[in-house]
Amino acid sequence: MMAWRVHEFGPPEIMKFERIPRVAPGPGEVLVEVKAAGVGPWDSWIRAGKSALPQPLPLTLGSDLSGEIVAVGPDVDQLRVGDQVYGVTNPRFVGAYAEYAVASAGMVSTKPTSLTHVEAASVPVVAVTAWQALFDHAQLKAGQTVVIHGAAGNVGSYAVQLAREAGVQTIATVSTGDISVVRDLGGNRVVDYRTQRFEEEVRDTDAVIDLVGGETQIRSFQVLRRGGKLVSAVSRPDQDLANRHGVEATFFLVNVTTQYLARIARLLKDGKLRTNVGAALPLADAREAHLMLERVLPQPKGKIVLAVGAS
Repeated sequence: MMAWRVHEFGPPEIMKFERIPRVAPGPGEVLVEVKAAGVGPWDSWIRAGKSALPQPLPLTLGSDLSGEIVAVGPDVDQLRVGDQVYGVTNPRFVGAYAEYAVASAGMVSTKPTSLTHVEAASVPVVAVTAWQALFDHAQLKAGQTVVIHGAAGNVGSYAVQLAREAGVQTIATVSTGDISVVRDLGGNRVVDYRTQRFEEEVRDTDAVIDLVGGETQIRSFQVLRRGGKLVSAVSRPDQDLANRHGVEATFFLVNVTTQYLARIARLLKDGKLRTNVGAALPLADAREAHLMLERVLPQPKGKIVLAVGAS
């Protein structure tokens, strides 16, 4: 089978599209004929050697996928050959930029029938990240208020939609060109970070979902009520600042499981969540996709997906 391999860490140029043996699934695993693979910033971190997890070389890039199960390993009870599934490959987030990928059975779920494989592959990591930030870590309930930084991004757009469905009031920070998009997704209030300083506009919110980091994260402590929560998916917050403001501050890595994917799938099937594919490229163009991630080539609005088989 053909796969995008990394033999040394570095820029997109080190990626190699090469033929490798197809691997059989082990206990608790399934072999998926990949129809589409999502491309995310974590893929470029892994490629560059900046992953938060150990990544022995050589490796096949990619985690998000959608496709058809063609083989089932021992100790897999809920999945069958022929099932159409979506999800991620494994806890190391590698292996999906290929014609076939081994995936943990506990990290995939039935693909929503309303979505193409390309659309489905755009969902798993970003949608589950948004869910866990809002409901597991910030523990938001209906009637509470959350600030979502980077609300027009791939994670942020799901966070806005999920908050809307849960009755959580959202204050979204975006650039000027994304105001109408985020309002259309259900954002209750939109702050243009290019013309406004959000900490001068907002006070006493229950939570902040930080998808930006840096100075934005530091300034976010000012908008929380005492006892509020700052949740970051990008960098570890300053605990001294958190203590000074009397708030909780957490960084987390997403934990994609069948259970979360099934919840997301139901919302997608019912039309309560919208996907946003920014670009669909052939598998052979994965290096170009990484050049988009690095902004060497224009980066599309929405998720980059590699179309491997039928869409």
